Amino acid sequence: MPYDTGAPGAETEASNPIRRGPLRPSRLASARSRLGGDALTRLIQASDMVLLAGLLDMRWMAGVTGGGFLLLLAATVLVAIALPSLDAYQLSPRERLHRHIYRVIGAVGGSGLMMLTFVSLTLPETRDQNILAIVDWCLKAVAVLGAAHLGWFAYIKRLRRQGLFTPNLMIVGATPAAERLVSAALASREVNILGIFDDRGQRAPKHIFGVPVLGRTSQVKDHRLLPYVDRIVVAVPSGATQRIAQLLEDLAPVPNAVSLLMDGFEAADERAAHERLLEMPLAHLAGARRGAMQSVLKRAMDIVLSVGGLIALTPALIAIAIAIKLDSPGPVLFKQRRHGYLNEEVVVWKFRSMKTEMSDYAAARQVTADDDRVTKVGRFLRRTSLDELPQLWNVVRGEMSLVGPRPHAIGMLASGKEASKLVETYAHRHRMKPGLTGWAAINGSRGPADTPEAIRRRVALDLEYVERQSVWFDLAIIVKTLPCVLGDTETVR
Repeated sequence: MPYDTGAPGAETEASNPIRRGPLRPSRLASARSRLGGDALTRLIQASDMVLLAGLLDMRWMAGVTGGGFLLLLAATVLVAIALPSLDAYQLSPRERLHRHIYRVIGAVGGSGLMMLTFVSLTLPETRDQNILAIVDWCLKAVAVLGAAHLGWFAYIKRLRRQGLFTPNLMIVGATPAAERLVSAALASREVNILGIFDDRGQRAPKHIFGVPVLGRTSQVKDHRLLPYVDRIVVAVPSGATQRIAQLLEDLAPVPNAVSLLMDGFEAADERAAHERLLEMPLAHLAGARRGAMQSVLKRAMDIVLSVGGLIALTPALIAIAIAIKLDSPGPVLFKQRRHGYLNEEVVVWKFRSMKTEMSDYAAARQVTADDDRVTKVGRFLRRTSLDELPQLWNVVRGEMSLVGPRPHAIGMLASGKEASKLVETYAHRHRMKPGLTGWAAINGSRGPADTPEAIRRRVALDLEYVERQSVWFDLAIIVKTLPCVLGDTETVR
């Protein structure tokens, strides 16, 4: 079947299956909502450790003490080492369930056999008692870990079907290296490749093994698929240093991670690779790199504090809603489409602070002092930033974070110019989820950014936060937010 390369978005996914190619999932999920393999692996490992600790606690409660308990503790440590050694946390789509369970049984059985051998050789006086305890523990460990991994296996399979687990890539350069990458992806199904970009125009192929060539590199930054892409892979010949530099310049405005495929490079160059993709070396070139644990901790803090905040603030939220309804006709809440993580469009909620008929959904005119569009209650809400409280729900949903760059309205204007066009690296602030508060907010960049200078300063502060982000930094910003907001009587909001 031939592959057409018509204009992106010209037809729906359902009506144009040829356009999608063989490595595009049936359902696209934003990069924000997708789970990373490292984070899930750590979660499964932590789950196993909790289950093994629970088995030890049960043996303690059952009266196994002294030397017998130490033997079971040693067996637990051996299982914890054996599971990753036997690839029991391998998350490949090619892994079969029965083979996966064999790995778990092998880790427990091998550890138990080592302990039985140790007992037989060194503790003959309590051999029978300890052998029974170890065998009993091994049977329970196999049952508990086997059931847990069966559940995880089914959960991961479901995530893959929903497009929430397998990474999505774009390739720049329809080269032999790109062909090898696409071929490996088709064989393994460990990554999705949404499309390829190439600057050779009519000389470029229409597809590589069915994966469509979608356009030129300059079109990447505005492509509708960008919010669904985890990584952009540059695949060009090893000697084309000037070409690589040009491509990086073209991709500079893009918030997504950019890596160089070093397949085919000399061995000395390959040693500079930071990671591997389908056994091919990759060098990280641009984009924020975050550890799995740091991302998990940030999300956990968001959920705990935002849910707690919504519960604690319920009376205040109700009172504000009543005041808005009494002050002016119209809805209590105002919603607006704004840019989120990796340029994803999200609907952000606020308490309505303007007269309904004057609501500015496109942020064509930013708020000024004594703005006649703002209601009496709205003026108080904006001055105290209470109008932002409904965004706690955006945080719960995962569209925002408690701390991050403030979400700007799509197409927001500053001095008659679109803000995103004033700074080349503007979209780099979208390398993190937008926040309810942020480093820029506590450093005076609050309220409207209505001049090119204000936009540049805010972007600079946002990018500084993206580089420095940590859980402790987030907590410090949260602590400083309230006194900064309440102590600021000059900023127009």
